[in-house]
Amino acid sequence: MFSAFLIASFILAVTPGPGVLFIVTRSLTQGRRYGLASVAGIALGNLGNAVGASIGLAAVFAVSALAFTVVKYLGALYLLYLGVQAMRRPRVESEARALAPASLARIFRDGLVVALLNPKTAIFFAAFLPQFMSADSPAIVQSLTLGSVFVAIAAVTDTTYAMAGGALAPVLTRARGVRAFGRYLTGGAFIGLGLYTVARD
Repeated sequence: MFSAFLIASFILAVTPGPGVLFIVTRSLTQGRRYGLASVAGIALGNLGNAVGASIGLAAVFAVSALAFTVVKYLGALYLLYLGVQAMRRPRVESEARALAPASLARIFRDGLVVALLNPKTAIFFAAFLPQFMSADSPAIVQSLTLGSVFVAIAAVTDTTYAMAGGALAPVLTRARGVRAFGRYLTGGAFIGLGLYTVARD
C-alpha cells in the first residue's frame, strides 16, 4: 500500500502545475537561489494544507462554497499583485540580486502565501490520502504522515525544476533584451496563474 502511495505521489508531484510554473519562473528570471526559496515556501504552504486537511479544514471548504471561494479569490488576487509588482520592478537585475537576504525572505513568503491560499490543495489531500489509509490506525496520524511524505516528494521534484531553471538563468541574463524582458515574463506568469486560478472550476 505504501509503495503504491509513493508511486502515485511521485507521478502527481512531477507533473507540472501552477506551483512548478511559479518556481521555474522565479528560477529563470532571478536565479537558482530564488527558485529554491520558492520551493521552500511552497513546500511549507503545502504542508500547512496537509495539516489543515487532517484537522478537517478541507471538509469545511467542501461543504462551504463561500469559504472555498473567499480563499480562492484571495490567492488569485495575491498572484495578480505579484505580477503587477514584478512588471514595475526596475530593469537592473544586478540591483535585485544584491538584495539577497531580504529578497530571498520575500520570495519564500510569496511561495508560502500562494500555496496556503490554494484551497484546492487541502481538498486534494482530503481526497487523495484516504485512498492509502488503514482503519487499524488513527486517521489523523496516518493523514499527517502521508501528507508530510507527499510534501517531501514534491519538494524534491520541485527542487529539480528549480535547479534546471537556475542553470538556464545565466544564459538568459547574458542575452541583451531577454534580461529586460525577464520582469515581464515573471509578471505575465503570475498574472496568468491568478487568472487561471479564477477560471478553473
